[in-house]
Amino acid sequence: MAKEIVVSGIRPTGYLHLGNYFGAVRNYIRMQDEYDCYFFVADWHSLTTHPDTKSLQESVHRVIAENIACGLDTNKACFYVQSDIPEIAELYLYLNMMAYKGELERTPTFKDKVRQHPENVNAGLLTYPVLQAADILIHRALKVPVGKDQEQHLEMARNFAIRFNNWYGEVLPLPYAFNYGDSLTKILSLDGNGKMSKSANQMATIYLNDDDDMIRKKIMKAKTDNGPTEKGTPKPDYIQNLFSLLEITSRFDVITKFEDDYDDCTIRYGDLKKQLAEDMIAFIKPIREKANAIQNDKDYLSKVIKTGADKARASAAETLKLVRKAMSFNII
Repeated sequence: MAKEIVVSGIRPTGYLHLGNYFGAVRNYIRMQDEYDCYFFVADWHSLTTHPDTKSLQESVHRVIAENIACGLDTNKACFYVQSDIPEIAELYLYLNMMAYKGELERTPTFKDKVRQHPENVNAGLLTYPVLQAADILIHRALKVPVGKDQEQHLEMARNFAIRFNNWYGEVLPLPYAFNYGDSLTKILSLDGNGKMSKSANQMATIYLNDDDDMIRKKIMKAKTDNGPTEKGTPKPDYIQNLFSLLEITSRFDVITKFEDDYDDCTIRYGDLKKQLAEDMIAFIKPIREKANAIQNDKDYLSKVIKTGADKARASAAETLKLVRKAMSFNII
């Protein structure tokens, strides 16, 4: 029995951080055993806000290396680079004919980017959701692991598929949002202001590439307070975040000790941070070292990229054959 198809993409901008790992990559590793997975590096998408391509190849290689170092198995999942699949661009062209200026201008991410970069409101930025739809529909994916901020884009992908099917016949399955809700871990910025980020506020984000001293420095600077004065005091978000980080890196007895200290109003945040820093180093160091080794092995990276491209293009070609036939174009 064929497995359901899952598609997800990663922009090659900045190093992966803990939020990326626990919000996406860890679930990719689980999905690769249960589904037919296509994971890609979204280098075309990065052009909408990062048009300088001088360091793009290095960034692509880094993303691939970090994902493999985290546990992504290229023998189980298809891992490819978006720009290696020209079929995506052709489907993007067809879907653009079904996308309307008004609906694209109403997308929250487009409005945000216009506010952030008013000097760079390009057509690619406006049609970003259409390319995203092509990324998904090119493999006829049924499930797409997305966060809340991407749900509207997925809904637009469904709308484009519905329009195509209404005009040309039932060709494209409707994709659905999907994640392992029971295992999602929300990782906040160490300063208590929103989520960790690939680019903003880097001293409040723990990257999978951070060295040991940097990890210690960042965690010791994490936001805390004077501690609880009454038993049963709920933890503020920024304090709960430290405990959440402890839960994903430390032994059960260590977690229990600091939970008891908090409940007894005897918590010493300096001790908690020192313990957390050493446990975080033990967690990140093997990933960092493996990723660096993979990134420096250009022959291995080339093999991974070519193998992924071959499989992804075979899948994409099958979809495009159906699309062209439905639209009465010549089948090549």
